[in-house]
Amino acid sequence: MNPMFPSSRRDFLKRCGMGIGSLALADLLCQPACGGDLSPHFAPRAKRVIHVFLNGGMSQVDTFDPKPELTKRGGQMLPYENLQTERKTGVALPSPFTFKNHGQSGIPISDLFPHLSRCADDLAVIRSMHVELPSHELSLMLMNTGDQRQVRPSFGSWLTWGMGSENQNLPGFVALCPGGMPVGGAANWRSAFLPGAYQGVHVDTSQADPRKLIDHIRNGRLTANAQHDQFELLRELNAQHLAARPGEAALESRIKSFELAYRMQMEATDAFDVDQEPEHIRKAYGEGPQNRQLLMARRLVERGVRFVQTWHGNLQPWDSHSNIRTEHRKVANECDQGLAALIMDLKQRGMLDTTLILCSGEFGRTPSVEMGQNGSGAAQGRDHNHWGFSLWLAGGGIKGGTVYGSTDEFGFRAVENPVSVHDLHATMLQLMGYDHERLTYRYAGRDFRLTDVYGRAVSEIIA
Repeated sequence: MNPMFPSSRRDFLKRCGMGIGSLALADLLCQPACGGDLSPHFAPRAKRVIHVFLNGGMSQVDTFDPKPELTKRGGQMLPYENLQTERKTGVALPSPFTFKNHGQSGIPISDLFPHLSRCADDLAVIRSMHVELPSHELSLMLMNTGDQRQVRPSFGSWLTWGMGSENQNLPGFVALCPGGMPVGGAANWRSAFLPGAYQGVHVDTSQADPRKLIDHIRNGRLTANAQHDQFELLRELNAQHLAARPGEAALESRIKSFELAYRMQMEATDAFDVDQEPEHIRKAYGEGPQNRQLLMARRLVERGVRFVQTWHGNLQPWDSHSNIRTEHRKVANECDQGLAALIMDLKQRGMLDTTLILCSGEFGRTPSVEMGQNGSGAAQGRDHNHWGFSLWLAGGGIKGGTVYGSTDEFGFRAVENPVSVHDLHATMLQLMGYDHERLTYRYAGRDFRLTDVYGRAVSEIIA
């Protein structure tokens, strides 16, 4: 922390409109808030999380779950009634992509991910994920907060509340999304009944210039010394205001957010400036906002940010209803190189063992073709499929080169070792050193937890 800027700086940007005001919910300061068992229950395997969210729904049968039987029966109705999804579906649609076994583990990965396939032995692929409904909004909430209907804190908020922050000059929880917001907006990284300081900070990474990523990060009218004097006065006024209102958690969170905003002037621009990286590192990640924000994610966790979520873009880019071949090829090309570079970069820096990477969508896609809205005709796309889908994890205590669970012979439903979102969250918390049944927060007369009353840590994918 720069000695010019004491730790108590209040009311920064109360007059500013957008931008840094959104940081209002992101200061951790390593201070316990409203109780909670903040000490790990056992030695953590991972210290930080990067969640790569392929919002819209990655197709399992076109990426990590090959189905030869689907190819054999292409153009035919499946030998059982198609499971109910959001839209009517028809005949079997074979994958247009080629699968090969990769690495010493021989994990099958399609040619959608030629770069990532080189990291097969670092991946644990879960093929038996399932959620409750084929709705983007509800499944996004479930994947992020453990509940698809109620207002609940996100995983990143639970984690930062439990573990604190390693850097008081940056938010503990950052959500990177180029071009706007995913479906559901800021609800995906909300803190809900946890103190507001633990909500995620959204940054639109479509801007390549780090000075433009967060509006008003610098005051163009005041010198550093003038700001220093201003904040000292505001600190005293806010301290008096807060002292007269003890127990006002929302007020304390707001004051903390202004302090964080002030401190971020010195460190945020540096953290997001990928041009500071050597040329060979930038080339390894590749061009485009997806690859660039994956490099940003590495820079953020390297600087002590606890939880970084990278979204593929506005709304749901992986939502391939019309043509799985062209639409999935496009979005995979936008992130494949960066995903592989992220794993290899963390590994060569000695950080992969303590950084847990999760790459997922909110659900999968049907193995059968999606019908037209009127029930007739068909495109070459796939509908939402919540019955069974794939995701992968790497680093942070994960057993690389592992495939866990399976769907049926067509890739429609999870049938072997099904894994719920609660199971996934329980597993991730265990890797972070927490028993998911004991990480609780008292609210409205009840002890809440991320996994509600469910969840089993999947020990089979833990090294």
